[in-house]
Amino acid sequence: MFSEFKAFIAKGNVIDLAVGVIIGAAFGAIVKSLTDEIIMPIVGAIFGNIDFSDRYLVLSGEVAPGTPLAAAREAGANVLGLGAFVSVIINFLILAFIIFLLVRYVNKVSAQFAKPEEAAPAGPTEVELLVEIRDALKK
Repeated sequence: MFSEFKAFIAKGNVIDLAVGVIIGAAFGAIVKSLTDEIIMPIVGAIFGNIDFSDRYLVLSGEVAPGTPLAAAREAGANVLGLGAFVSVIINFLILAFIIFLLVRYVNKVSAQFAKPEEAAPAGPTEVELLVEIRDALKK
């Protein structure tokens, strides 16, 4: 069983997947930081210095206006963290767009290095072949 597991792990696809997951996690952290530290403050400034991370909707319980999201949850209030959700959606859109650009670039580079298909040798057309057959039958 150990040798089968060793053979499974040694396959290139598994190693590639592991590297992809590790790089993806690191890249996700970069995008999260970009969203939380750069994009969301700009969006907040556009909408009047609103800190989206602390925007929430109280479903049940008593919460004083202006209470941060974490404090509202600690107080036992049932809240929807709308601001955090908006941040996650923005993270996803940024990540999806960057992955799209990477795949697009890789496809362009792959197309440049792909061998052009050889054109079929120019031979006689169907009509020419039929003419040759006819002429051969006449003889």
